[in-house]
Amino acid sequence: MQHETTDIGGARSILIVHGRDFKPAEDQLMDVIAAALRAGVERDYPDFLASFDDVSRSLAYYGDLTNKLLEAQGIHYDTNLDIGDRGNALKSLRSIPARKRFNIRRYDRLPGKSPVPEFIADVAAPVLGAIGLTMPLISYVSKDFCEYLAGKTDYAAQVRERVRSKLCELLDRGDRVLLITHGTGCAIAYDVLWQLSHDPDYADDYSDAKIDTWLTMGAPLGDNHIRKRLLGARNGLESCYPTNVISWYNVSAEDDYTCHDPTLADDFKKMMAQRIVSSLHDFRIYNFAIRYGKSNPHSSVGYFIHPRVSKIIMDWIQAT
Repeated sequence: MQHETTDIGGARSILIVHGRDFKPAEDQLMDVIAAALRAGVERDYPDFLASFDDVSRSLAYYGDLTNKLLEAQGIHYDTNLDIGDRGNALKSLRSIPARKRFNIRRYDRLPGKSPVPEFIADVAAPVLGAIGLTMPLISYVSKDFCEYLAGKTDYAAQVRERVRSKLCELLDRGDRVLLITHGTGCAIAYDVLWQLSHDPDYADDYSDAKIDTWLTMGAPLGDNHIRKRLLGARNGLESCYPTNVISWYNVSAEDDYTCHDPTLADDFKKMMAQRIVSSLHDFRIYNFAIRYGKSNPHSSVGYFIHPRVSKIIMDWIQAT
């Protein structure tokens, strides 16, 4: 069935795509995500909390696939400890009483805060890419993302199917969709959006469907060597980019090495020039999450609860 552009009167749904590394069970992860998103809205927009609660929220979960992949490589994961630490991080973030407290002065006092990983990524990425060592570096940092980008198994196809099936379910219902993606999940979502736009297996049914808003957080899409491995990267302009996003907001945290190139508007400016997307805005934030006693500027819970993310969500909810 050919899908028309999303009906402006459709129900609103938020779809979340998580990132790399080990993940707890789907319901446990979604509980933390939903609590963080709600806490941010409650802090900054208490009068509109009921409107947020009325919005459907779902998770495109592939953590079991990633866990299996990493465990096969002998890497250990303590689920209960991870859940407990995520809860502690959320509790600490909830104690920040107002959006104006998410500032550099408070950030600079976080334990273990360091710009070194992001600095190394800034310096190393172009050099290693030039001599063909990008994938070994990615493999060292994230074996699962390396497998997604350049692996020999069907891991990438399975992960995309998980995300694609959830997104298509919402599009089939005619929902207005806010797609929220974190970290390497942004690259996966990009590939899925490209598939729905151009892949013959899906484009006939979904090329005209539109995502209201795409919110990327801690996205690695600014890295030139990663962009070269995205679906459609070698195509001409007509089929190079996804064509199904209306508004795109990108949020990058200071010192988050995953998004060491924090801006995407410059990298995807051709989408604007070709009128493929209506708007693409970059925002720089401070992520106050503390994981295992140290600052973790890539932590998803720190992104989900941040005032900038809360504002983007509420602007989407309140839009006509």
